Formats: sequence, C-alpha cells, structure tokens
Amino acid sequence: MGSGRRSRAGAVETGAAPLLPEPQSRAEQSSSMSPPPGSNGHHQHMESGGDASWKRFTWKAPAIVLVFELLESIAFSGVALNLVVYLGTVLHGSTAFNAAHVDTWNGTTFIVPVIGAFLADSYWGKYKTILASIAFYLIGLVLLTVSAAIPSLRPATACQMGMSCPPATKTQFSVFFAALYLTSIGTGGVKSALLPFGAEQYDDDDTDHPERKQSFFSWFFAAINLGIFIAGTLISWLEQNVAWALGFGVGTGCLLVAAVAFVVGTPWYRVQLPTGSPLKDILRVLVASLRKRNLRLLQDDGAAASDSVVLHELDKSSSGGQQRLARTKGLRCLDKAAVVVDDDGRQEEEGAWSLCTVTEVEGVKILVRMLPIWATCVLYAASLGQMTTTFIQQGMAMDTRLGGRFKVPVASLVSVEVVFMLLWVLLHDAAIIPVARRVTGRPGGLTQLQRMGVGRFLVVLALATAALVERRRLRAIHQGSGDGETLSIVWQVPQFVLVAGSDVFCGIAQLEFFYGEAPAAMRSICSAFSFLALSLGFYVNSLVVTLVAAVTGRPGWLAPDLNEGHLDYYFWLWTVISVVSLLLYMVLAARYTPKQVAAVDSHPTPPASSSDE
Repeated sequence: MGSGRRSRAGAVETGAAPLLPEPQSRAEQSSSMSPPPGSNGHHQHMESGGDASWKRFTWKAPAIVLVFELLESIAFSGVALNLVVYLGTVLHGSTAFNAAHVDTWNGTTFIVPVIGAFLADSYWGKYKTILASIAFYLIGLVLLTVSAAIPSLRPATACQMGMSCPPATKTQFSVFFAALYLTSIGTGGVKSALLPFGAEQYDDDDTDHPERKQSFFSWFFAAINLGIFIAGTLISWLEQNVAWALGFGVGTGCLLVAAVAFVVGTPWYRVQLPTGSPLKDILRVLVASLRKRNLRLLQDDGAAASDSVVLHELDKSSSGGQQRLARTKGLRCLDKAAVVVDDDGRQEEEGAWSLCTVTEVEGVKILVRMLPIWATCVLYAASLGQMTTTFIQQGMAMDTRLGGRFKVPVASLVSVEVVFMLLWVLLHDAAIIPVARRVTGRPGGLTQLQRMGVGRFLVVLALATAALVERRRLRAIHQGSGDGETLSIVWQVPQFVLVAGSDVFCGIAQLEFFYGEAPAAMRSICSAFSFLALSLGFYVNSLVVTLVAAVTGRPGWLAPDLNEGHLDYYFWLWTVISVVSLLLYMVLAARYTPKQVAAVDSHPTPPASSSDE
C-alpha cells in the first residue's frame, strides 16, 4: 500500500494518509482556470466537466461586466429607492401596507440570489443564469413602466404623502406587484451570477498581474454604488418631478443597453460549465463520515493506526480539469469520508455514499470554517444599517441650513456617502494597497481577512463618532434655545466618511473572500451569501430597535422627539455590539484555515501530528 494504485474511474489511492498532494502557495496554485498543457492559453469555447473557455486575457470581458453592473444598478435602484413613495403617492397604499410590502419585496430580492446561485452552480451555469434573469428583469421593468404610463393601470389622481386617498383597485395592484416581483427575480438572478462570472474572466494563476482580479472586485463594488448615486439623484428627480413612467423607462433603457452589450460580448467570455449539485456532494461527505465514524486515523501517540490507511483522490486526468484541494488540519471527523476501507482487497465495492475524494471533503471543511465568519458579517451589516435609519433621523433633528439660506436634504447625505465611497476606492487601490504590498511583500498587500477587520474597526469609529455628535447636539439644545436645530448637519460628515471607508474595506474584501475561498463548484452560492448577510442584518437591526423600545419605555432612547430621547445611548449600544463583533471576528480570523490547492504533481507531505485533531 505504500505506492499509489488506481481504482475506479482513474482514482488514485495515495498510500498512507499523509501521502497527499502537497499544497502550493497562492503564487503557485494551479486552478481549474489554467490552460491545459500545449494549449498556449487557448481552448475550445466550452468543455464538459466544468472546464471554462480558455482564451488569453483581454480587458473586454471584464469591462462589459462592469458596465453591465453599473447600468443594472441604476435600473434596480431607480425602483428600490422610491418604491415606498410610489406606493403612497400613486397607488395610495396605507403606511402599514406600504412598509409591509416594501420589506417583503426587499427580503425576496435578497433571498432570490441564493436560489439563483444554486441553479448557476448546479445546472444552468453562470452565463445561462444571467441570460434567463435578464429576460425576467426586462419583462418586469417594461410592465412596471407600462403600469405607470397607462392611466387605467393606476388611480386617476395623485396623492400627497400623509393624505387619505382612495387606494388602487385590485387589478391595478396586481399588475404592479406582478411587475415588481418579476423585477425581483431578474435582479436576484443577476446578482447571484454576475460577480463570479466576471471574476472567472481572469486567470487564477496569473502571478505576473495579481492585482488585476483584486482591482476587478474594487471596481465592481464602485459600479454598484455609482449606479445607486445616479439613481438616487437623476432617476429619483425624474420620477418625482417629471413623470414616474419616464423614470422607470430610463431604468428599463439602461438594462436593455446592458443586456445587448452582454450578449454582444459573448465571443470574449470564458464560460465555466456546472458540475452538478454541490448539495449532493455535501450530503455524501456527511453520510460517508458518519458511516466510518468508528475508524481511527491516528493512535494516541500520533502514529498511523494502520499502514493500510489510504485517502481517496482523483488524479489530474480523471478530475475533469477541476481544482483539486490539499488536505488541511482540523475537522478530522470529516477526513474519514475519504478513507478507503481495504477489506481483503474489496475496497472497490464502496459506493458513492461511502467514499468521497479529499477535494470533496475539503470543500465541506471550507463551508464549515466560513460559516462563523459569515455570521459576523450579519452583525456587521446590522451596524452598517444605521446609516440609512438612525443617521438620517439624527440629521432631521439638526440644522440643515448652509450659508444661511440653502437647506441640505437630509437623505442626500446617503448619496454623498456614495461619493465618499468612490474616493475611498481610489485611495484604496492607488495608495493603501500598493503601500501595503511594499511593506508586507504580499501580492495583495493586506489579506482579505485583514481588510475585513479594518472595515469592522472603521464602523466602530463611525458609531462612536455618531454618539459623540448626538451628545453634543443634545447639550447644545439644553444650553441653547431648545429649538432642536442648534447643531449644523455638517457635523455628520465625519461619521459618513468613516462608514464609506468601512464599506470599501470590508465590502470589497467580503466579495473577494466568499468568491476566492469557496469550492470551485460553489462560488456563486458562496458569493450570494454576502447578499443574504445584508438581508439578515436588516432583520437584526429591526429586532434591536424593538427590544430597545420595549426596555427603555416612553419616551425612551428612541423617542418620537429626539430632543427628549437619548439617541446617543443607542449609538453607544451599537458601538459596544460592534466592538464585541470585532473581537469575535478577530478570534475567528486568527483561527481560520485558508483553502489550499493541491500541487499538480503528488509529493509526500510530512506525517500528520497528534495536534491534527
């Protein structure tokens, strides 16, 4: 058993348990995206087994993806940012009705990417998922525009917010919500597949230009926020001051241009095909490890329990070009799923639910290790959510006049935050990361986990700054005239700058982390979990608000009149929550074991020690 031998489907059973392909450094990793020998970087457009279209790198494919995301963000935000206003002023829905349906629609919009990602990774592939989602998206936006343009599909008279007007008919509501949820399905499908599809246009093993893919994530993030800014200013103005149909129509036009550009760019894309349901592989690993739970890989002294213990892995020619992962320490109970049971040479009788490859086992290990990191992302998203809720309420209680006459719209600070975010992106890529590269010697400068930590630290500073500003505002009121507007809204700028920096550091790094660390067959699903964390963060935020209101009574910290409440205490509460979340994240990040890709050639690794438990 000391030498590797071949069993079913070209599988290689690698001697003793430690005799596995040794891991490579990131600079040496061989990915499923690397060209096969003798191909000179070229390949057929599509290949079965999950291979991609192997073409020399060109800027055209990533550029089309970035333009698509910018235009899609404009189209989506043009609907989302003013949805509650449209329901109230055009369809005459009640306050409770509007809030309930906006929350339901937002929840659906951020759940759909998980479903779309599963379809992309398991059955359709990312390219086909995007095309199918575009069809739903365009139908929804066209129907939305039509419902706003045709008089019979909306109430005859407009209604100011707060006024009591006859609501829309069931038919009018039905047409509107059908359009709205078709749009939700479309944008969810696009969100699930577009980012990993764009990242796949780069070579994972491009050691000469490692900054290319990292910059792509930065500019993808910038495209999202630039689209939000354009929709929050230009599109919102058209909808509320000219015509809702015109605003929706501009968004529809943006998506149509994006769709045409995406289809035209097809010849330049690298298309990776799906490899089947990853959930089946996860269940197989769990079932196989449970069946072999009584096996022992190591004795108490750390020696191998048996010289015949081997771990199952496919060789390169039998793996269909898929990325093979090296065995890592920890979670040894799962390693048992890859142990070949040699019972008088009858190991070939083991079925798919009794024997898994090392790569399949490592894929499950990755998911288990990522889950605690993902849980801290939910708390981070909840902290970040203060920007669109309590920060705005704080601004409404401040003096919004500039220069004596000009009044700053309070909600405009959210759009200004997007400008700060774009400036942070430029600073991040042009100065911070290059300096970090020189200091650390790493191609990426700071690791993804380090950048996520910086973002979490900045949000702590932002919340503490908001608490200090609110404390100063309350003191100014109590010592002044008591009109509630004695402190200028300009005092809020530092907290928005810090939130923007936090979002850039953590937001971009999270996109990279969930894509880069994910098993190759689950990149869309893991990327979609970023959106799920954002959605759950809003629910956590709502839960905290409810609890604070119940515990502090009336008027309480969150009093209807903020001059009688203590919003500063609420900000300090979130500062403490964010500090605890940061400390928990630091512990988890320090203990996190990164994904390790197996070397092309198999070499023995040192025997596992007894600490590998």
